Amino acid sequence: MVRHASMTRRTFLRGTASAVAVPYVVTSSALGANGKRPASERVNMGFIGLGGQGSGHLVGGAWTYVPGGYVAREDVQVLAVCDVQRDRRNRARQRCNQVYAERFGRPGYDGVQAYNDFREVLAREDIDAVLIAVPYHWAAPMSILALRSGKDVYCEKPVAITVQETRVMVETARRYGRIYQAGTQQRSEYGGKFRQACELVRNGRIGQLKEVYAYRPPGAFWPRAWTSDRAVPVPDGLDWDLWLGPLPWRPFGGETGHALSGMFIGDVNWSPHHYDIIQWTVNPDFRAPIEVKYRNGGIDYRYANGVVVYSGGYPGEPVGGEGGACFVGTTGRIAVDRNSIVSYPASVLREPLRPDDERVYRVDSHSGNFLECIRTRKPTICGPEVAAYTMNAILIGGIALARKRDLRWDPVTLQFAGDDAANRLLSYPPRPPWTL
Repeated sequence: MVRHASMTRRTFLRGTASAVAVPYVVTSSALGANGKRPASERVNMGFIGLGGQGSGHLVGGAWTYVPGGYVAREDVQVLAVCDVQRDRRNRARQRCNQVYAERFGRPGYDGVQAYNDFREVLAREDIDAVLIAVPYHWAAPMSILALRSGKDVYCEKPVAITVQETRVMVETARRYGRIYQAGTQQRSEYGGKFRQACELVRNGRIGQLKEVYAYRPPGAFWPRAWTSDRAVPVPDGLDWDLWLGPLPWRPFGGETGHALSGMFIGDVNWSPHHYDIIQWTVNPDFRAPIEVKYRNGGIDYRYANGVVVYSGGYPGEPVGGEGGACFVGTTGRIAVDRNSIVSYPASVLREPLRPDDERVYRVDSHSGNFLECIRTRKPTICGPEVAAYTMNAILIGGIALARKRDLRWDPVTLQFAGDDAANRLLSYPPRPPWTL
């Protein structure tokens, strides 16, 4: 791969005692033998975060949609795996090296290295891109540091936990000219059902769009509720201080996972899938204000184009709960999720799009789109602006949910109008040295 300007390893690791040991492994496939893609055409990748989602991407799972994961792809070379839990990173390293030993016919292959500290991965100049699947509070800071290091980034949702983080992420991707893909893969996968719903609604097949039902509440980081007096010994092999990272210090209480108890209000885990499809389809003016209404424990969004988005489900409609939504227009409705797409009347789905109908960005593989855009430098289907706009909608709704009051959001200034108390929830002071 062609390398771009990046932060040097010496700069990144200044002050640390250890250097990064990078093995040099030459195989026949490096020259493109036996019909394989030569090494010069492969994307060299590092994988940061090796829990269920991260390991699924790496060695095969529900989120990669390619048998065997990235390590099985001919157009990818995995060079590094990283996790603050020693057993996870060691298992991943062993598995990847085993895959490559069998593929290249080289017993003892050791070209995949394991790291505890992600900064050592980012310091490697031979790595083109990283896939980040980490606890929620680490997603944006780690992505920002990776972008600054000259790496292209695939980041699993939620891509940020504050509006300030989304702003810095977008600015950093632009400044450094990096490729960024958010892990909201429904725009690309599931047989194109979500794309079909989006295009049908945009082209007026259910009349003028009036209402959308999201089936999930929004959510937000809620540090005021994040307290714990529980303290137990840190397990051997877990770097608890690095797991916490930018979060305020607290003793280890037996939890790791995606997020600790009490960190969030509402839903920041599944809601990005639902609201990403809604934002794609509603297609409002990105600069227009949004009114956020608190209603009996739920949230309504009122867009400038007149569309109202409800956080609950459409009464009596089972389709939409698995990552989807229900779109209601003046002449019909469409409900879609990962398993189904239905329309009322049924004829809406049977009528194909016309040649002059509006089309949206078409992709049939989310990971494939990321890799292709690394090579071409074209924008991805879920680039930084798209990811930020969707995540901000979730976060402002979560703040309204936490404060139990209506808010008016200005997406240009990234502020709530006339509400200093709500605006203070748009960021939090990270623990040094993890400032943005």
